[in-house]
Amino acid sequence: MEKIKLLYHNLLSEKTKKRSERVILLIAIASFLIHLLIIYLVDFGIISLNNPSDLLKNPIAAIYTPFSFILVYEVYLLIHYLPKSITTYISKQYEIITLIIIRRLFKDLSNLSLSSDWFKIKYDLQFTYDLVASVLLFFLILQFYKQSKKRYRTDENEDSQIEGTVRFIKIKKIIAASLVPILFFVAIYSFINWLISSVELNSDSEVSFKNINNIFFEQFFTILIIADVVLLLFSFFHTVDFHKVIRNSGFIISTILIRVSFSVSGLLNTALILTAIIFGLLILIIHNQFEKQIALEKSNK
Repeated sequence: MEKIKLLYHNLLSEKTKKRSERVILLIAIASFLIHLLIIYLVDFGIISLNNPSDLLKNPIAAIYTPFSFILVYEVYLLIHYLPKSITTYISKQYEIITLIIIRRLFKDLSNLSLSSDWFKIKYDLQFTYDLVASVLLFFLILQFYKQSKKRYRTDENEDSQIEGTVRFIKIKKIIAASLVPILFFVAIYSFINWLISSVELNSDSEVSFKNINNIFFEQFFTILIIADVVLLLFSFFHTVDFHKVIRNSGFIISTILIRVSFSVSGLLNTALILTAIIFGLLILIIHNQFEKQIALEKSNK
């Protein structure tokens, strides 16, 4: 247990969070400048490539790279907030998938074809879906954030409940501390695996490029689903209240829908992401209504 506490302090403390934020910011700025430099070197013919990626054809696409590092930091924040608040933890999941769509927008900008056939061209359609989805997701996350801040006090303050809460927080800290090294190795493995696939598929760069948006995040959300199920099972030691069990189960379904969205593309991908967050928001709204009703009944006793 002491080792877990030390690991948690070293990896997920406020001091580590601030240090990580500075490092990621510097890396993001440097990566943007390097990506931009490579694009211009390719454009001026200083670097010669037979079939350059779409990410090397337009300076706007250079924003894709720093966004990737920002997403890595968002993943770290998600794990950081896991022991603190389940709703903050879930909202971070929603923020990550929204940033993935925003990042995809920068990539799609380099493929836009400004013509009267806008709604017939694949890349233009995807850009339209992502543009609309990013605004809707931004609004939905705001509503989720507002709902997560609602608290309804009850007169219940039993020692057993306090002990249960402390024990559950310890379990969440253990899971969070375990997730950091796991996700670190998964990130390295995913990148190397994609890089090898890209080299092997040198003659078919469209296939390897298509998968670039899903690097690491497919595996990441799979691991989150497992972590969420473990949290749900341990939560039964903390509470068996029907509305809380439904809320936690609903959040797992929401995460699964996000994970499934990586296996499809186009409108279906966008629809699944929106459905996942709308579902999570509705679950939280209904849960809060239960909390409000229970608090009202207790206050009238």
